[in-house]
Amino acid sequence: MSVTEIDSNQFRKMIKAASATLKNNADFVNSLNVFPVPDGDTGTNMNLSLASGAKYVANSGADSVGDLAEALAKGLLMGARGNSGVILSQIFRGFAKSVAGKRVLDARDLNDGLVEATKTAYSSVMKPTEGTILTVIRGAAEKSRQVYSELDVAALMDAVSVAADDALKQTTELLPVLKQVGVVDSGGQGLAFILKAFADSLNGREVSIEKNEPDSQEMDEMIDAKHHKSVQSEINPEDIKYGYCTQIMVRIGHGKEVERKFEYQPFYDYLAKLGDSLLVVNDDEIVKVHVHTEHPGKVLAWGQQVGDLATVKVDNMRLQQEDIINQDTDDQPAEQEIERPNDTAVIAVASGDGIGTLFNSLGVTDIISGGQTMNPSTQDIVDAINNSHANRAVILPNNSNIFLAAEQAAKVADIPTTIVHTKTIPQGMTAMLEYDPSAKLADIKSAMEANLDYVKSGEVTRAVRDTELDQVHIKKNQFMGIVDGNITVTSSNMIDATTQMVAAMLDEDSEAVTIIYGQGANERESQKLKDNIMKIDEDLEIEIHEGNQPVYPFLVSVE
Repeated sequence: MSVTEIDSNQFRKMIKAASATLKNNADFVNSLNVFPVPDGDTGTNMNLSLASGAKYVANSGADSVGDLAEALAKGLLMGARGNSGVILSQIFRGFAKSVAGKRVLDARDLNDGLVEATKTAYSSVMKPTEGTILTVIRGAAEKSRQVYSELDVAALMDAVSVAADDALKQTTELLPVLKQVGVVDSGGQGLAFILKAFADSLNGREVSIEKNEPDSQEMDEMIDAKHHKSVQSEINPEDIKYGYCTQIMVRIGHGKEVERKFEYQPFYDYLAKLGDSLLVVNDDEIVKVHVHTEHPGKVLAWGQQVGDLATVKVDNMRLQQEDIINQDTDDQPAEQEIERPNDTAVIAVASGDGIGTLFNSLGVTDIISGGQTMNPSTQDIVDAINNSHANRAVILPNNSNIFLAAEQAAKVADIPTTIVHTKTIPQGMTAMLEYDPSAKLADIKSAMEANLDYVKSGEVTRAVRDTELDQVHIKKNQFMGIVDGNITVTSSNMIDATTQMVAAMLDEDSEAVTIIYGQGANERESQKLKDNIMKIDEDLEIEIHEGNQPVYPFLVSVE
């Protein structure tokens, strides 16, 4: 039966089917991350992100696909968890932009939506990397462009789904680390599940409720933790070419200086010439801009051409003369953030009462419960920022998979917010030692990130399956010692595994070791571990703290 258009009822069914499919296969997608520990990961993050979008759709009374797509995009962004969830939200943000105002979608509309989804996803990433979810959405859109004029929407969605699967298979060859372990990209697999559910729903096929299970022989050989860092780890460049971090929020169409209708691409293209690290996010009412530039005044003036400047924030990232801002802004001075010693919220993501107490003792004002086992959503972080009653905020994600959600939260929060890119709990604690609440945000970030690379972070946990990598043999329920993301030792004895891990972390420059014991360990075992370490190097300074963190009975830092 030919299906010539997608109406609001069918769109609701598609989203419901995709959400159910992703929920059912979250564990399978997680398995493609191949690290044999019980972490919340890509499947979990994409599932929870899409579930948030599906909830917004279910709660919407809209009867047009365009309005429902907008609700989906908003729900996805606000519920986005982890890097994969945020990128998924950008895919559907692009789709929503394309189909805005459309009551129903035909094959051309569907194609246009996929093309715009691809553009938005790629533009949201500073350095797009192939072999990721980006490759899958691009492959789907390219196939759509080739065949949409010959097919109805149901047949087109089938073709798109097949193309996504083909592109997914290519990720293994495109990204060397995926090829090494012989897997496809986990985020790409999640997107492929979504597109397959769309196709099944449109074609009247029963959406499968069966779970895909990882092949035990293949999946048990996959434990490379680095493969999913590809796109996400390069979102924020460390080397800043331009001196002024400039952020504005504009109320579109309001104000005396309005000279033009807001159009995304011309607006973006002009700003792209002024600097780098550019992000432009908009809906029907506002547009938010973040850019590093030498000419903040030109950014402000450009914003005023499409609406009122609702908020302005300018930071001198290179500590040059403050009068440069005044020279650039002419008669439109930038609003400088007010620096006060006690007006800053420091918000850390952490799990475990003891770890929270440790962070509080170092100056952290607020704790977001989360981490490996449950990445907080963009909305969780926004709420923590806006409820902090501060004038500005500093975020410690303490997990690289939370970076992108934190960055998105910073862009929509009510107060100026910066992200200190801590990848582990030990890095977060080291960063706090450099915290100066009286400094400017740019200086706080720079100081807190300065020594992160000198911290070695170790984690001990149990393996959830048998596996092997680089001649490291791992049996289910054995304890693994993981140093900066790499499995270094295994043992059936927790203390032995931790002792061997610490020994591998030490070198001639090591001076201090911090042991944080969590659920599954106790103070007596921690003291035994300390005694073992002292036998390796009696000159080390060793501290023991109770963290009560889940999953990892021991967290260890060496400095």
